[in-house]
Amino acid sequence: MGAALRTRSAAELLALITGADADGGALLAGQAEDAALSRAVLRWRDRLGEVPTVARLAAWQQAGLRVIAPGDAEWPTQLDDLGDARPLILWARGAADLRFACLNSVSMVGSRAASGYGNHVALEMAATVAERGVTVVSGGAFGIDASSHRGALAGGGSTVAVLAGGLEFGYPHGHAELFLAVAADGVLVSECPPGRGPTRPGFLVRNRIIAALSCGTVVVEAALRSGALNSARHARELCRPVMAVPGPVTSEQSAGCHELIRDYGAMCVTCASDVLDHIGAPGGSGGGLRLGPAVPRDNLDPVTLAVLEELPVRGGRGPASVAVRAGVDLDTALRCLGLLAASGFAERCELGWRAKKIA
Repeated sequence: MGAALRTRSAAELLALITGADADGGALLAGQAEDAALSRAVLRWRDRLGEVPTVARLAAWQQAGLRVIAPGDAEWPTQLDDLGDARPLILWARGAADLRFACLNSVSMVGSRAASGYGNHVALEMAATVAERGVTVVSGGAFGIDASSHRGALAGGGSTVAVLAGGLEFGYPHGHAELFLAVAADGVLVSECPPGRGPTRPGFLVRNRIIAALSCGTVVVEAALRSGALNSARHARELCRPVMAVPGPVTSEQSAGCHELIRDYGAMCVTCASDVLDHIGAPGGSGGGLRLGPAVPRDNLDPVTLAVLEELPVRGGRGPASVAVRAGVDLDTALRCLGLLAASGFAERCELGWRAKKIA
């Protein structure tokens, strides 16, 4: 589909798939010279029955799901580096703005069958980078993914979970509470329709999104056949920093990390400071980096700017009070606060939220 959209508009492709143009004539026959497109159109036509109804779309929107498409203000433009493999759209749920959350971010991935060592490292590393204002991106799975999300939340930061199935399906089901926590401060994302369950190939396909959303990828713990190595490969193809955490030489769960370091030039990282250095984020050991907003104040949209104006520099203010003062609903206020935190204008405090002093 991505390749087809390079030469045709979405409306033209839809007309091909449904089999009629504006005049009611068949378009597929006119594309006989493009055999590959013709075959693809037939495959897509077989899936027309899966298109959700208007009522179903309205129900998803009512449940707090939103669609993010290329060109939207919330679309992370780094996904465009995927070329034809770029997602057509993304489904999202959560208080944070996806684009701003990922401006300063790192992916943390690893084995589902994580060891105590791996979970400990993921928790500590994610919590520390989150405290430095870096968003943690992972896949919402058991093991290293879950520890990375929990660490980021414990560090008071934002986290993005890229799921292999639809957001309404919410796989794995055992992470229902974790997903609620992620959505409260970050974003849940999927390119699958909300009600679709995950497939085995789907886990590998979504890894390209995890790698593309962030400034670099850390493999915390992975065996030689771990799917996390697939995320590292995507990051390497995108020319993003690839990092790996070393483990005991006797541990099969760290063999994949050691292979990345030995054979593929992954950077060995042992603490959050190493990670921050490699992605060029403030807080690394290199120092000398200026901590400031990720985007100019003038580039904030009017609603977000109105929320920022209601944040005190001293003390703090609860999100409900901010919403009333800014004249917006609570969900909008929470989303704007997440955006402001990700872009360096605001921060959480004991009394709620406050504006950062910008030097």
